[in-house]
Amino acid sequence: MGSRIRNDFEHIDHRTCVSICDAIGERLQQRMRPENELSPRLQQLVEELRRQDNELALIPCGR
Repeated sequence: MGSRIRNDFEHIDHRTCVSICDAIGERLQQRMRPENELSPRLQQLVEELRRQDNELALIPCGR
């Protein structure tokens, strides 16, 4: 017997989506804290990701 993949996703509103993303981000930050200082280049890349995340936060989820 083959397994079936369900495609009937429930849609969530934007506020709920943002809350879930924020909670996941916070937990990842807590668990993945660097033990040492980041190199200047890596720090620059992290800052660029933060800027891009902030820009994406203005776009509703699901688009």
